[in-house]
Amino acid sequence: MPPSALRLERIGKSYFGTPVLHDVDLDVAPGEVHALVGENGAGKSTLMNILFGMPVIRETGGYTGRIVLGGVEVDPQSPADAMAHGVGMVHQEFMLLPGFTVFENIGLGRETTRPNPISAVLRPVAGKAGRALETLDRPAMRRRARAALDEIGMRLDEGSLMGGMPVGHMQFVEIAREVDKENARLVVFDEPTAVLTESEAEQLLRTIRTLAEKGIAVLFISHRLDEVLSIADRVTVLRDGEVVRSLLRADTTVELLAELMIGKALAPDARIEPRPAPETETVLEVEELEVSMPGEETRGIDLDIRRGEIFGIGGLAGQGKLGIANGIVGLHPAAGRVRFEGSPLPLEDPRGALERGVVFVSEDRRGVGLLMDQSVEANVALTAVHIQGKFLKGKGPLALFDTAAARAHTLRNIADLDIRCRGPEQAVRRLSGGNQQKVCLARAFTLEPRLLFVSEPTRGVDVGAKDRVLRLLVALNREHGITVVLTSSELAELRRVSDRIAIIDKGRVAGILPPDAPEVEFGLLMGGERR
Repeated sequence: MPPSALRLERIGKSYFGTPVLHDVDLDVAPGEVHALVGENGAGKSTLMNILFGMPVIRETGGYTGRIVLGGVEVDPQSPADAMAHGVGMVHQEFMLLPGFTVFENIGLGRETTRPNPISAVLRPVAGKAGRALETLDRPAMRRRARAALDEIGMRLDEGSLMGGMPVGHMQFVEIAREVDKENARLVVFDEPTAVLTESEAEQLLRTIRTLAEKGIAVLFISHRLDEVLSIADRVTVLRDGEVVRSLLRADTTVELLAELMIGKALAPDARIEPRPAPETETVLEVEELEVSMPGEETRGIDLDIRRGEIFGIGGLAGQGKLGIANGIVGLHPAAGRVRFEGSPLPLEDPRGALERGVVFVSEDRRGVGLLMDQSVEANVALTAVHIQGKFLKGKGPLALFDTAAARAHTLRNIADLDIRCRGPEQAVRRLSGGNQQKVCLARAFTLEPRLLFVSEPTRGVDVGAKDRVLRLLVALNREHGITVVLTSSELAELRRVSDRIAIIDKGRVAGILPPDAPEVEFGLLMGGERR
């Protein structure tokens, strides 16, 4: 019997005296898709950081236990070391170079080269180091990248720069990079479908199954439990840093997994009721909005948003749905006419939008939404300090930061949003992806918006926290009268909370439907039908 592709034995880890993993055992066979599930803060990311040799593990005292790959005990000291042992990882937070092209990112560290006159002379002397003197074979690298992108069904120009691309495209590039590797023994997928539409997610799951059929072991981390049951051979549940149970796919259900994750039965995923009717007054008028967001361009968006409603925006990746909010709040070049509360809202002016009460929670939390090396408290409070003068004692240039007020406010948000952290002083870089997302929401709520744009608010958020986030958005809308424009790749999420849902196709509004419209009508709009 061949050895396990991966065996983790009694893995333990503490951060500054706080245990986060307790004697974790995990076994993944060659060609197996093994799912790892758990709430945000359960220890999944820490376990993967150990496996992938991330520096944060050594910098905080290392770990205990054994890692065995293909029957050989290893101790990865760096990501390069892990990759040399055949471990690949598609990270929840992208590891891409924005100034490089798509094909350069896919081939990074494994570049195809060809000899030149200098390398031909020095290579016999310099040995392997002489390869650095060779010339990049860019046409060959492009062909390799094209083949990897085609294998996962991604129609993306391999010569495009990564900088400014929508997060959905970045995710596919991350996956294509792993597909391109020749020595892969184990590939870890960390929330790979979090930013993808349902059809794209299905396409990706087929790709993962193809990898497994080639004998590559897959460790699949996801909060989408229906996906877990559609793809995994076995499922291991983590809760509070411990393995609760490992189950064969045939022996479990979505309900059982959810209960094991959170330690109690989960409420049904029904529409949040009751829902008072929004006002008919138009609060935001958008005419011929054109946004130059790479991969999410709009080509003439017309929308009227009513005061007090939750307006959903959906559609396939790359069709422009993410470009709407990014253009209106000034994060990407935009043209057109936008009026908010009856007055023109200048485009390409992020501060001006904030001062008018138009707040945005970006889908790119690390690149736009957070100060990664700052504390939870700083991320929650500082924008409100600069824009609104909140949390200040005194007036004018002599005003001082009111630490006590900011601390009390942050602690309330930590409790309300269930942000799993050691306290308000912890750097957000050290939080799991889902908890970072909750900090983004806390920052937005602190600004007390009159109009809140929120894109992919439950990306990377576990099944229990997703319900909490959606209910918080609804409560913000109902109790404070805040108009919410919710952009999401998950149609079920939009239908659960929205009053109306616009589907964007080819940069334009294909149609607007009520949330209870037949699912086939949404599918037709996404497929190019227009109303």
